[in-house]
Amino acid sequence: MLRNFASARSKLASNWPRPQRNYHSKVGVWGYRPVTRRVFKVPEEVKESRNAQANVYRWVEAFRQHGHKLAAVNPISIKVSGGQSELQELNPAFYGLQTQQTVRTAGLLSAPANAQNVAQLEQLLRDIYCSSSASAEFAYVEDTEEREWLAKNFESLSERQLQSTERCEIAELLIKSQAWDNFMALKFPTVKRYSGEGAESMLAFFWQLLRDSVQANIEHVVLAMPHRGRTSLQAVLLNMRPAKVFRKLSGASEFADDIEAMSDIITHFHVSEQLQVLGKSINFSMVRNPSHLEAANPVAMGKTRSKQQSRREGAFNTDSESAEPFGQHVLNVILHGDAAFAGQGINQECLNMAYVPHFEVGGSLHLIVNNQVGFTTPGERGRSTEYTSDLAKTIQAPVFHVNGDDPEALIRITNLAFRYQREFRKDVFIDLNCYRRWGHNELDDPTFTNPLVYKIVHQRQSVPDLYAAELAKQGVLSVEQAKQMREQYMSYLNEELSLAPSYQPPPSYFEQQWAGLQLAPVNELTYWDTGLDYGLLHWIGQQSVAFPDDFNIHPHLLKTFVQGRLKKLEAGAKIDWATAEALAIGSLIYQGHNVRLSGEDVGRGTFSHRHAMLVDQQTNEMYVPLNHMEGGNGGKLELAHSILSEEATLGFEYGMAIDNPQNLIIWEAQFGDFANGAQIIIDTFIVSGESKWMESNALVMLLPHGYDGAASEHSSCRIERFLQLCDSKETAPDGDGVNIHVVNPTTPAQYYHVLRRQLARNFRKPLVVVAPKTLLRLPAATSTHEDFQPGTLFQNVIGDSTVQPEQVRKVIICSGKHYYNLVEERAKRQIQDTAIVRLESLCPFPVQELQAQLAQYGNVQSFVWSQEEHRNMGAWTFVRPRFENLIGKQLHYCGRCEAPTPATGIGKVHKREVDEIVAAPFEL
Repeated sequence: MLRNFASARSKLASNWPRPQRNYHSKVGVWGYRPVTRRVFKVPEEVKESRNAQANVYRWVEAFRQHGHKLAAVNPISIKVSGGQSELQELNPAFYGLQTQQTVRTAGLLSAPANAQNVAQLEQLLRDIYCSSSASAEFAYVEDTEEREWLAKNFESLSERQLQSTERCEIAELLIKSQAWDNFMALKFPTVKRYSGEGAESMLAFFWQLLRDSVQANIEHVVLAMPHRGRTSLQAVLLNMRPAKVFRKLSGASEFADDIEAMSDIITHFHVSEQLQVLGKSINFSMVRNPSHLEAANPVAMGKTRSKQQSRREGAFNTDSESAEPFGQHVLNVILHGDAAFAGQGINQECLNMAYVPHFEVGGSLHLIVNNQVGFTTPGERGRSTEYTSDLAKTIQAPVFHVNGDDPEALIRITNLAFRYQREFRKDVFIDLNCYRRWGHNELDDPTFTNPLVYKIVHQRQSVPDLYAAELAKQGVLSVEQAKQMREQYMSYLNEELSLAPSYQPPPSYFEQQWAGLQLAPVNELTYWDTGLDYGLLHWIGQQSVAFPDDFNIHPHLLKTFVQGRLKKLEAGAKIDWATAEALAIGSLIYQGHNVRLSGEDVGRGTFSHRHAMLVDQQTNEMYVPLNHMEGGNGGKLELAHSILSEEATLGFEYGMAIDNPQNLIIWEAQFGDFANGAQIIIDTFIVSGESKWMESNALVMLLPHGYDGAASEHSSCRIERFLQLCDSKETAPDGDGVNIHVVNPTTPAQYYHVLRRQLARNFRKPLVVVAPKTLLRLPAATSTHEDFQPGTLFQNVIGDSTVQPEQVRKVIICSGKHYYNLVEERAKRQIQDTAIVRLESLCPFPVQELQAQLAQYGNVQSFVWSQEEHRNMGAWTFVRPRFENLIGKQLHYCGRCEAPTPATGIGKVHKREVDEIVAAPFEL
């Protein structure tokens, strides 16, 4: 057999491990543990055999490298054999071999030599690599062991034969999938349903995936999947009641009648089911998807890692010294559309972080549902590469191309891909070449733009019909049995349709790990005591800068950071921003919560203020002091240095946040404007996920903001955009039920309280923190120990205690760092009749607190809103209507004028603007 050309595998030095970079640590940190390099050598006798018949070996390798170019994997090709009938690299004469020549094929192994005719060997090679319904690309994989494994196992693929009962199961799934789409087309002809017609074989993929998963003791499969074929998969294989879809299409919500949600379309429906497969239980969950194709992929990765953390897989298992791989019991699966996978940059980002410490999930299993057309664009116009899957080569992931007309070939390839993922814990791709029977959404005529392809499509039998006919021909499944399968399922769908008006969807939220939580109150603001005894906080602060005696700390950090923090803690005064953050995070992990801080350079902090991670100056070893606190309830801090990515990284963190409400997930933008790159995640998941899908989360976004002379690119986090995305009302008071909370705190204690509040509340809300830059070290922006004591909490509004209320004639209202500029200007001018009130919470808008603060100023003649942002930016357009409608007073504007960019890049102009906007409120 040809598989004998693959080398025998030597024994491994350890059962697992993948080679990894040291990542500043040879011993590991929470969430990352280095693993021992796998040892693999091609046996000497195999190398000798290959050298002895080098031309034969080169010829075989040529088929492994080029055979896919001739494989019959396209079910609707308008070219013959993919456009090529012959390749010189596959001709034996190219290697000096003659057709009648005899070679010893098995001589390449340690097995007994076996003479074989070149012509016979060529036929065998062509059958495997060029003529079957599946082909493989793996020659670019650099790891020798992986290439040998892939060659051996792909070349023995045909050995697995399905049992008749299994083939009937597959046929039934395909028939039901087709029946579902036919039923939908009949009963709901005007609905955009994004059917699976032409790609029904994907049901065979999931059938095999589930069987392999339970046999490998996988407990949970997390899936990201776009629209195509989604509802048929859910209804046919994943136990979703068709009545739920039919109820939705009748105009009702997918949620119970007592739930107020804006909801979503049927092709964004979610499934989380405990399935029974081969007598075993497995949880299968889809992440919810928006219409932005591929945006759900990093969300699935994050959710997978969160579940791995909950199960203490891989580097989260601190009880074991052995380096266990991630993915022992939780598997991430991602489905892609062909045009979207090649075209969407988020895929490159996701692949790039597949093996990055703190983002690895033990490899993902990918299926590209290759329609060979994107909307109306032919494949060759939607990419610059030969295959839609070529992006996978950037991380050396093997790719298997499969003809969608052959569900059994897909089953064998699925099993092979699964075994590869299990063996090496790396990403692997299946490129399912299929077609879309109708237009993009069934309401479009595809012949407008692709007439030749659709001439083929419209003249051919469907995938289920072809497979049923083949089984009937072989006597496995009769025509009558296939017909009965269809009729029974159609009868079931009609019954479900009749039940749809009375169907009440069961709860799909606040269950399992979310039990005990609830929706935030819509009509009231709640207040949470987040203070702690300062004795405990003092100790936590000391632990945040503790390090071993033999640790070689940077001398500058020792003097300014470590010793400086200890002095501040001892005095209980001048507590700065980084210390307050350490107290918040340290106290949460002391209470048993895990905290994850993710983003670019978060260990040090962009502004070199945090230093939650210390690096030994001689060994390069990483040390996270807070993870070595003794006592407490065992929480940990994971510092996740991300790749230079915003969209995929923030999607990953969102995925972690929606999975476990007891963990605090924080994403920090290097500068606030970097959130621009993650706008798709912000718009379609973070700010709308609860309204669409009843999916809560407490994700925190730290967005450094401030006009500090850095010009337009890094000055603004675009506060106005986040406020525009809030569902806060202009004419009625807000409650905590607004979709996102936006704060612009002015003191370290405020930052401390708002972080702790995220997990103290009995509900979860995303939090946008307009974070400081200059305030990180501003002496005036510090707190004392009294600000952290029990009974203290986050203040939505901070009044002015430095003025006499009866003397006040003007009230300036502001938010964030601008407050300190105004205070300095007031002192310079020696003004006594102006109060400066800080709006710490922008959304929800704190009407009652603001009213209470303003009520003490009975002689006020004017109210001013002062900001450093331009008039068409910042919080002005958000604050003004709420202030005037709800407070009932006119509000005047002082700040920069309108502009197309956040800030000027001309130093002199910037200085003049600063002087003007600080002076203007006092001269109005």
